[in-house]
Amino acid sequence: MKKMLFYIFIFVTMAFTSSKTETTSVIIAPSSKIVIKGKTNVNSFDCQYNVLNLKEPIPVNFKVYNNKLIFKNTILVLESSAFDCGGPGINTDFKKILQSKTYPQIFITLQEISIDPKNKSLVNAQINLEIAGITKPYSVPVKLDGEDALIIEGVLSLNIRDFNLHPPKKALGLIVVKDTIDISFYLKAQEYSKVH
Repeated sequence: MKKMLFYIFIFVTMAFTSSKTETTSVIIAPSSKIVIKGKTNVNSFDCQYNVLNLKEPIPVNFKVYNNKLIFKNTILVLESSAFDCGGPGINTDFKKILQSKTYPQIFITLQEISIDPKNKSLVNAQINLEIAGITKPYSVPVKLDGEDALIIEGVLSLNIRDFNLHPPKKALGLIVVKDTIDISFYLKAQEYSKVH
């Protein structure tokens, strides 16, 4: 099976600069996982994304520059309604937190990645994360692996108040959701080909 173009570029062509923009597209395998993990003052909760919603190919445009991959219009779109937190009550609360009626989608835009010269399976990804209409930049350490597909694995920690989101209080204010959440991702990306 053909390896993805940008996977090859990371490990083969990072030594030079190319002004040419490369274009490909990837599909996210059903075995992938995206989980938002949060805590209250009494317990924790996990909201797992239904990756079957990611069935459309994702365009990837990039060029190599100064030992980095610079991306353009490379966006992962997540439907807020596709997260399952384990029950109808907490699912409703989660959608309220994300303001999913007004902002039904979360956008993760890949800006650039730079490789760790000491460990070629580790990269630092610069992303823009848009939730509820507010965009914030993040730097995320990411582990890369895989032979026939690219395995992208990492954790992004963030404060929901940075997006003007307010966690609900339950049971007369006795149960309070913490401001900090972790977005854990394990993405199996394969180069998309129209010829199967």
